Amino acid sequence: MYQVLIVDDHRLVRSGLRRLLDDVGHISVVGEAESGEDAIRLMKTCTPDVVLMDINMPGMGGMEATRRLLQAYPQIKIVVLSIFDAKPFPTSLMRVGAAGYLTKSCGISEIVNAIDAVCRGGRYISADVAPQLALALLPGTEESSLKKLSLRELQVLLMVVQGRNVQEISSNLYLSPKTVSTYRVRLFDKLAVQNDVELTHLAMRHGLIPVGL
Repeated sequence: MYQVLIVDDHRLVRSGLRRLLDDVGHISVVGEAESGEDAIRLMKTCTPDVVLMDINMPGMGGMEATRRLLQAYPQIKIVVLSIFDAKPFPTSLMRVGAAGYLTKSCGISEIVNAIDAVCRGGRYISADVAPQLALALLPGTEESSLKKLSLRELQVLLMVVQGRNVQEISSNLYLSPKTVSTYRVRLFDKLAVQNDVELTHLAMRHGLIPVGL
């Protein structure tokens, strides 16, 4: 029996996933969390084999939660389940140790396949993301610059384009405001943009700004 923790800020998404996964004979949902902070707290009382992790959530978000959980509990398998299919997200999250990456357009059968694969020691990338990862490796494209961003830089980018100020980013990521400002400067330099407006336009072109859930 594989035990699963669902992390998503939308209650309907969590309850829907729980209902579908509980109908699978060899999977049991042992907890739900509405934020990365909640997931970290829950890990003190439950021991899932797999964490289904959303990215775009209030607070620290799924990227920082993934990093922290894997640092504290290296044995768990984290499968990202996100609306984001843009290339920097799966690349960065797999780089820091996520075992799988799915988009929310996938069906329950693919989620089950991913859980089975990572629990057997493998990795799983959804079919709609894998071709983009291959194309992102081609040199000389704007996407290749995005691919070079560190996880922390990608976290800051996402929060900047969501309109969060330096102090809010600092608080959520447990960084000093000066460090956050340094990351912003690095982003501008790496992506050849001059300000937050240009950064937001770049993010829109490459699907880094969420629409809907």
